[in-house]
Amino acid sequence: MIPSFLITFRETLEAALVVGIVLGYLDRTGQRRYRPVVYWGVALGLAASAVGALIFEWLAGGFTGAAEQVFEGVTMLVGAALLTTMILWMMGQRQVAAELQERVATEVAAARRFGLLLLVFVAILREGIETVIFLGAASFAAGGASLVGALAGVAAAIVLGYAAFRGAMRVNVRTFFNVTSVILILFAAGLVAHGIHELQEAGVVPIVVEHVWDINPPVRPDGSYPLLHENGYVGSFLKALFGYNGDPSLMELSSWLAYLVAVAVVWRARSSVHSRGEAEVPASH
Repeated sequence: MIPSFLITFRETLEAALVVGIVLGYLDRTGQRRYRPVVYWGVALGLAASAVGALIFEWLAGGFTGAAEQVFEGVTMLVGAALLTTMILWMMGQRQVAAELQERVATEVAAARRFGLLLLVFVAILREGIETVIFLGAASFAAGGASLVGALAGVAAAIVLGYAAFRGAMRVNVRTFFNVTSVILILFAAGLVAHGIHELQEAGVVPIVVEHVWDINPPVRPDGSYPLLHENGYVGSFLKALFGYNGDPSLMELSSWLAYLVAVAVVWRARSSVHSRGEAEVPASH
């Protein structure tokens, strides 16, 4: 439930922030007549995202055996790659609101309703398709999707986004994205490990060493699982959120560690570049 909540909460909040910035700009500049264009962009983006979800479900149900394992493994790896790209891209966006407002101003000044509609449509569709892929990858990793968690994430993001742009709540968006980015990076690392596991099951990736360790204790006589078992209360939570595995193969463990090290190196490098860039900006007088 938690992975689904985090994914839909973050993606929906990003979409809500985009819509809020656009509507806020239109209100401040007295261009409220363009608000229906924004609403149409949102509606069409959601409709296109729903079509994308149906296509994904159709594809996912069309494979069996090794082909199904390959599809699930590739989906997890693609989901991890998209998550990572999204997070690292967000790190470099210091002036997202200003840049978005400039694009809106350009379309409004030229009276291009279609351009404004397309701007909103693409933003919503991008978040929607990302959500479909992320939720699909999460459901493969956790053994099932949580509709309740996903819907709760959407509802919470809409409420928070609306409150923030109405001034009813002060939200440090950058701090929020930094915290959730760390959690999602760990989640993406788990997707990488799960993806490698599925590809090993399909015979695409060599196993090398089947179990580096095995701390999955046996099932209790009453049929319940110990806490740290993959199906136990703690183990299942860690498995769904961070890719916990009580008996990982060498390739799974190596890919999990390699991913985290690579992301940490890139994160540190990008942070250093941004810090130097801000330090070099001359003070205005």
